[in-house]
Amino acid sequence: MSNISLTFPDGSAREYSAATTGAALAESISKSLAKKAVAYSLDGTLRDLADPIGKSGRIEIVTRDDPRALELIRHDAAHVLAEAVQELWPGTQVTIGPVIENGFYYDFARNEPFTPDDFPAIEKKMREIIARNHHFTKEVWPREKARKFFRDKGEAYKVELVDAIPEDQEIKIYSQGEWSDLCRGPHMPSTGYVGSAFKLMKVAGAYWRGDSNNPMLTRIYGTAWADQVQLDHYLHMLEEAEKRDHRRLGREMDLFHFQEEGPGVVFWHSKGWKMFQRLVSYMRRRLDEHAYEEVNAPQVLDKSLWETSGHWGWYRDNMFKVQVAGDDTEDDRIFALKPMNCPGHVQIFKHGLKSYRDLPIKLAEFGAVHRYEPSGALHGLMRVRGFTQDDAHIFCTEEQLAAECLKINDLILTTYADFGFNEITVKLATRPEKSVGTDAMWEHAEDVLSRILKQIAAESGGRIKTGVNPGEGTFYGPKFEYVLRDAIGREWQCGTTQVDFNMPERFGAFYIGPDSEKKQPVMIHRAICGSMERFLGILIENYAGHFPLWFAPVQVVVATITSDADDYATKVAERLRGAGLAVDLDLRNEKINYKVREHSLTKVPVILVCGKREAEEQTVNLRRLGSRDQESLPLEVAVNRLAEEAVPPDIRRRALQAAA
Repeated sequence: MSNISLTFPDGSAREYSAATTGAALAESISKSLAKKAVAYSLDGTLRDLADPIGKSGRIEIVTRDDPRALELIRHDAAHVLAEAVQELWPGTQVTIGPVIENGFYYDFARNEPFTPDDFPAIEKKMREIIARNHHFTKEVWPREKARKFFRDKGEAYKVELVDAIPEDQEIKIYSQGEWSDLCRGPHMPSTGYVGSAFKLMKVAGAYWRGDSNNPMLTRIYGTAWADQVQLDHYLHMLEEAEKRDHRRLGREMDLFHFQEEGPGVVFWHSKGWKMFQRLVSYMRRRLDEHAYEEVNAPQVLDKSLWETSGHWGWYRDNMFKVQVAGDDTEDDRIFALKPMNCPGHVQIFKHGLKSYRDLPIKLAEFGAVHRYEPSGALHGLMRVRGFTQDDAHIFCTEEQLAAECLKINDLILTTYADFGFNEITVKLATRPEKSVGTDAMWEHAEDVLSRILKQIAAESGGRIKTGVNPGEGTFYGPKFEYVLRDAIGREWQCGTTQVDFNMPERFGAFYIGPDSEKKQPVMIHRAICGSMERFLGILIENYAGHFPLWFAPVQVVVATITSDADDYATKVAERLRGAGLAVDLDLRNEKINYKVREHSLTKVPVILVCGKREAEEQTVNLRRLGSRDQESLPLEVAVNRLAEEAVPPDIRRRALQAAA
């Protein structure tokens, strides 16, 4: 075979025979590297160490402690799981076993479904297989040989998978000892590299190929990590996540509920709605700071509008449609509940002639939108069918685009900081496979956002991480995705900034330029919370219900020790309400320890206890959530301190700026 040129991470390049394998290359560099190597990367694609490199490119040897090896560890663990199950329960059919976020799963066909009670035996067998350290070997088989192999083993699902592989693709079979599986690869050198940092997590039912007309399989989920420290950290995070589950806290704090008659829509209780409105009030103040105009577009619009915008073609299956027809109606038209606000905002922009002197025009809306989500995907506040978007659209000139994106960036980052999120990643999502618009339009938009992304990274001094999500843009334009990290290390994608040259053109939106000619504006789609409901769910879990005083739905409870203090406690509550605090008064004939415990369970930040002595001395006994300490304070001192503490961060910041 001819020689090839390989470029290494340090930029150096050397020639090798095209037949050189990844393993041989690692050995030629150093024996210690060869021992640690589990794969190699050629032009960003992971490959088996045993594969001949075959062509020139950028190459890197991947060791087990490389983050990229984590996917291989999990992939190999799935194969080990499948072999363990078939050793323990011969006759069980294996179907598919992909890597997923934080782990892997494998689907099995068996008359009797597996349960978590089977996990100890399976994990024990998996450890035996790993200890055997059998090599992963790959062979390419003729299609009929693969079909016969699996058919003879009684693996009907594998035969179906073989048949589904396109004719122009190879049939790859990976073996570990005497056990073989159909797989695209790649794999690490042997089962021993999986290690011991794995755990089976749960079982679930899953229809073959996701079709309810097909047989139900048993899916076993597992997690696998590079070492025990990472596994322990992940399991601790799951334990914390369970404690913080917003659905449980929503019940305990009496914030909201869901029920079957309204799948995917929220029934807000008084306390939860108060918190929702507190978030809206905060966002309205921030919008005022940045000169947005709040508008409100209709909920129901004719499908023709959605056809013009492009949503009917792209999102029709996720839209709630309404057709009014019958003897008593004049209309025989199809309408849709809006899944997003942007087409309505374009109509508002178009109403009346606009000049370049008017731009940028910033239209914001807390718009209720509806999108169909499969019932199995619904998840509390995090995945709903009806939600509120803190949506805005900026109509500007191309010359204003970069400056407006930077202003949006500042608004998003300061908003997240006000809620305690300081670890932020901004990712540029580029053109997806299916999109609208010209190549020139996309190249221009992506070029502008790339330059802005570099500026964001530079101006943050490295505090803000940046990255690229190839092919993850919207169908009409590239976007920034703002990903925040919560208190237990989970990442949530919330805010977006999307550049759109397409929709203004579709709707014929224009402004009059300085040359008195019609010009097409650039449209920037912008969201900060994204879904207000989801953002509240994230906040509930981030704070574990222990909200800062300014955001808590009930900020203070005034509780009495005896009925002798009822009149004084009522006066204390009135004084606190007069200072702008959200207060509940508890005059029940219950022991004070019972009251304190009950209000602590509902996560009230401050409890002021009033007894006969406090009434006589005009004081209060202050107790904070999560602390056993008590503090006796004069009433006015307590009121002033709590009122000052409850000032929202944006108002406090504005006051400091004014004072400076």
